[in-house]
Amino acid sequence: MPNPAIHIENLSFAYSDGRPALADIDLEVGPGEKLAVVGPNGAGKSTLLLHLNGTLRGRNGGRVRVAGLDVTDRTLRAVRAGVGLVFQDPDDQLFSPTVFEDVAFGPLHMGLPEAEVRARVARAMAVVGMTGYEDQMPHHLSLGERKRIAIATVLAMEPQILVLDEPSAGLDPRARRRLIRFLRGLPQTMLIASHDMRLVWDLCPRTAILDGGRLVADGPTAVLLRDEDLMERHGLECP
Repeated sequence: MPNPAIHIENLSFAYSDGRPALADIDLEVGPGEKLAVVGPNGAGKSTLLLHLNGTLRGRNGGRVRVAGLDVTDRTLRAVRAGVGLVFQDPDDQLFSPTVFEDVAFGPLHMGLPEAEVRARVARAMAVVGMTGYEDQMPHHLSLGERKRIAIATVLAMEPQILVLDEPSAGLDPRARRRLIRFLRGLPQTMLIASHDMRLVWDLCPRTAILDGGRLVADGPTAVLLRDEDLMERHGLECP
C-alpha cells in the first residue's frame, strides 16, 4: 500500500510481568479508510490502539508509523497531535469544569493563539453537533453527549487519524445510530476496536480479527462477518 496512514510491522509487546499481549502484528490502513479491529476479551485490541499514539511502545521489536511519522520518543508530541485517541469511557477524557475547557485543552497545550483555539473549539463542536453546549458541565450530559464531546476534544487537535475504543458501548439504540451516522461522515482515517458487530458491519468496510495477540484474519467485513466458523472460532458472533 503506497503511503499508508498507519503502518505496523512485526509488532510484538509483552507487559512488564512477561505476559504477552501482541505477537508479530503486520497491518496497514490507507488514508481515509475505516478499519474495525475485533476479537474476544484479552485479544490485544486496546494494547494495539495504545501503540498508535505512543502510550505503549513495542518492547519486543517492531515498527509503528502513523501519519508519516515513526513513533519514537523524539516524535511523540507530533504523533499525538496527528492521532486522536478516544477512550471507551468519555469520563476518562472529560475532566474540566466546562465543555469548552475540555475541548480547548489540546489546542491550548499546542501553544496556539487564543483566536485559533476558539476557532478550533467552534469547528469541533459543530462537527459533533454540540454547538451551544460549551458552557455546560460535562457530567450533566448524557452518555451519548459525553461521547460526542470526547470526540470533539480530539477533533480540535485536527488529527489525521482517529482511534476509537468501543465507541458504542453503553449507548441506547437511538444514540448508537446517531454515532454511526456521525462517524461515517468524518474524513479521517479510523481504526475502531469494538465488540459491536452491527456497528462494524454498518461503518467499516474492512475488519481485522485479533485473538491471543495475533492477527488471525484481515479482509472485507462483508466476508469475514458472514463466516460463522471463523467468528465462532474466535469468540465472536455474526451480526
